[in-house]
Amino acid sequence: MTPPTRTVMWFRRDLRLADNPALLDACAADGVLPLYVLDPALWDPAGPSRRGYLAASLRSLDAAFRQRQTRLSVLRGDPVRQVLRAARAVRAERVHVAADFGPYGSRRDRAVAEALAEHDIELVRTGSPYAVAPGRVRNGSGDPYKVYTPFSKAWSEHGWRDPVEAPTGVGWLGPEDLAQGPQGVEGVEIPDPALPEGLTLPEAGERAARSRWQEYLDEGLADYRDHRDRPDLDATSHMSVHLKWGEIHPRTMLADLRDRGGPGTATYRKELAWREFYADVLHHRPETAREYLRPEFAAMEYDEPGAALTAWQEGRTGYPVVDAGMRQLRATGWMHNRVRMIVASFLVKDLHVEWQHGARHFMHWLVDGDLASNQHGWQWVAGSGTDASPYFRVFNPTTQGRKFDPDGVYVRRWLPELADLGPDVDPHEPGDVPGYPAPIIDHATERREALARLEKIKQ
Repeated sequence: MTPPTRTVMWFRRDLRLADNPALLDACAADGVLPLYVLDPALWDPAGPSRRGYLAASLRSLDAAFRQRQTRLSVLRGDPVRQVLRAARAVRAERVHVAADFGPYGSRRDRAVAEALAEHDIELVRTGSPYAVAPGRVRNGSGDPYKVYTPFSKAWSEHGWRDPVEAPTGVGWLGPEDLAQGPQGVEGVEIPDPALPEGLTLPEAGERAARSRWQEYLDEGLADYRDHRDRPDLDATSHMSVHLKWGEIHPRTMLADLRDRGGPGTATYRKELAWREFYADVLHHRPETAREYLRPEFAAMEYDEPGAALTAWQEGRTGYPVVDAGMRQLRATGWMHNRVRMIVASFLVKDLHVEWQHGARHFMHWLVDGDLASNQHGWQWVAGSGTDASPYFRVFNPTTQGRKFDPDGVYVRRWLPELADLGPDVDPHEPGDVPGYPAPIIDHATERREALARLEKIKQ
């Protein structure tokens, strides 16, 4: 008689049951342990938004397993040790994961695979958080793409598989199976971190992701191309957080988009391609999470971060659209993408602070903080990235505000000091308003200074 087979499904950035090829692969065994490891290397430096959202998403995943008469097993500590302990405790032959292509994730998975192999346990990688795994799309010479447009064309031509259903008829293992036996391991409870006062996060979990996506398909997608740059209209999908934590897979979204026409659909698909392009760039150039993709920009003169950086972080620059964006970030863990570009340009080119300081602040507060998209979005603004916005393109925060928030709805929403301005006052240049700071710099002056610094590194 053949002994029963057992596996561990180690969840990371794939906190869902549907369209999860790694989970489906794991469930070919007779017994499957759903596992999450709270990794101090990721949890400890995370800001309140990411901690709070991750905990809520884990509770949602655990609730889905409870409906299947089991629970999500949670361990805390170094994954190299904890995954091995879990696998040995339930006598698993394999540990299944979705491949991680990030700098830290790749190193961690190699170390886990080596530790497991010493005990004849296999780490099986199936799928990834992307429709097309980083490294898969290359040019005619076999090299990775360095520019978005040819990448997106090759990415689209490469294509992707259709979504897969959630597994059924599974023999689930739970915390009680993990704890029993001579090598038993006691799990920990899913944390419930306190949120700072005023921070409100979106609903987490696979069900929330599918509900939000369906609502956007029905009510928002048609206008996406025309309204996506308008923060006052709240016309974007807010799906970035669900993609970040894998509560929905991009293949699921692409399959839904395939059945719909129109300019909004085409534009939205291009945004998904941007996410995959940046993941591909970071995969091939992992050092660019911290360093300049175009190293000549490291030689530019930058100012030491100080009071100006603090004013930017707290939304007290005196430029309404910048301040509204920074306060939205603190209040919701999210910021409209057009505003992300405006505030990033202001920090790098008006305040002359290196992009890494802004990227770090974003990663601390963003609930959808994705390393590849965040770091390379900042490098794009700083002029040092792929498809870089030319450094001499310096966003004027006042004219940007007037263009994309013409009636001041967005700035009034996030800046209570400006909420009651009269109809004759320009909300993007309000002048002397009690309680609201005067501009901390003169944009025209600092634009000239930024261009002068650019000339120095070009010589």
